[in-house]
Amino acid sequence: MARSEAARTALLDAAERLFVQSGISHVSDRKVAEAAGNTNHSAVGYYFGGREGLLRALLTRHLSSLEEPRRVMFERSDSLLDDVRALVVPVTDALAELPQPTWRARFVSQAMHDPVTTGLLYDMAAEAPTATLIIRSVVSRLGHLPREIVRGRATLMSHIVMSACADMEERAARDGEPPQWQAAGDFLCDSIAGMLTAPVSRRPGTSGESGGDEESLPQPDRDVPPAGRAATRSAGPRRPPAARE
Repeated sequence: MARSEAARTALLDAAERLFVQSGISHVSDRKVAEAAGNTNHSAVGYYFGGREGLLRALLTRHLSSLEEPRRVMFERSDSLLDDVRALVVPVTDALAELPQPTWRARFVSQAMHDPVTTGLLYDMAAEAPTATLIIRSVVSRLGHLPREIVRGRATLMSHIVMSACADMEERAARDGEPPQWQAAGDFLCDSIAGMLTAPVSRRPGTSGESGGDEESLPQPDRDVPPAGRAATRSAGPRRPPAARE
């Protein structure tokens, strides 16, 4: 690894850990540089152009590690469960490959709720094109359910995955036991597929066809990072895997 690339990776690793430990908004660029062993306190600006560039690089590192495994799995998908597995398994597999202790799941989970990084995730949909296709496919397979219910459930998928993985990562750090990521991936896939296909309950007083107050459900335009914004707006006809390239 070139010296500059090693310095860049050290800054990313230090930032990921510090953001988890102290919160994204409470860690200065100077502290990141110091934790990375870099004597240049302006190293974040030098390598990333500033805080936004650092955050974007962290998110890109995560998203880029998922793209190819998702594409390969999705090309073989012929069911809703296969779609879900194509979305989830690359995440847990990527976490399993990281050296212990890991911070990635907790950082991404935190980023999904931080105003600055959430905005970046919305803008980075092009860096997760397969995730967009998978979510669109999931929506198209659930045409028998009310549209707003499907959109709300599709919105929950990323939150469920990253929240569960962040909890596992935190527990592993606390207890010193390595996470069982493969088992976690299988469990999450089955659970999410069950959630997506669950019957729709109607309490007395709710409207029948519209599913009640749509504003009370998770809203893709506000809540889905990244790529879900585009993916859940239109179910569209599902194309066969061979036609997706």
